[in-house]
Amino acid sequence: MSRKEMARQFRQQMAAGGLDPELEALAAELEATRPKVRADCAVGPRPCPYVSCKFNLYVDVNPRTGSVKMNFPDKELWEIADTCALDVADRGGITLEEVGAIMNLTRERVRQLETRGLIKLRVIADDEPRNPPVPKGGGPVPRRYDDDE
Repeated sequence: MSRKEMARQFRQQMAAGGLDPELEALAAELEATRPKVRADCAVGPRPCPYVSCKFNLYVDVNPRTGSVKMNFPDKELWEIADTCALDVADRGGITLEEVGAIMNLTRERVRQLETRGLIKLRVIADDEPRNPPVPKGGGPVPRRYDDDE
C-alpha cells in the first residue's frame, strides 16, 4: 500500500467517524509518552523521534490541510545534524547561512522569511496601546522606555 493510499484510507476513516480502535489506543499511548514541555525533551534522544512535533525540522505538517512536506527528501532522519528547532535556539544566535543549512533553504530564502517575520512583529507592536491603563489599585503607571524623546 502506497503512502497516498494510506493517507486516503486514514482520511476516509476519520470522515466515517473515527479510527480503528487499535489505532486509537496506539495513538493515545504515543500521545501520553510524548514530551509536553521543553524540559521533558531537552535531554531526550537525538535525533528527535517525534517527527510530528511542530519544532522538528525533518518534516513540516500543515495543520489546516494535514499535508506533509519533507524538508530533507534525500536524507533519513538519522542523517540530519539538527532535528529540533529548540536545540538550535538554545545555542543562541546563528548566521543566515547556518539557518539555511539547518532548514535546507538558501541564504536568500532565509533572509526573505526573516524580513516577513520582522514585519509581522512590527505590525503587532504598532497595534499595542502606547499608554498602558492605570492599575486598578491606583499607584504609579509603569514607565515605558520607548516613550523617551
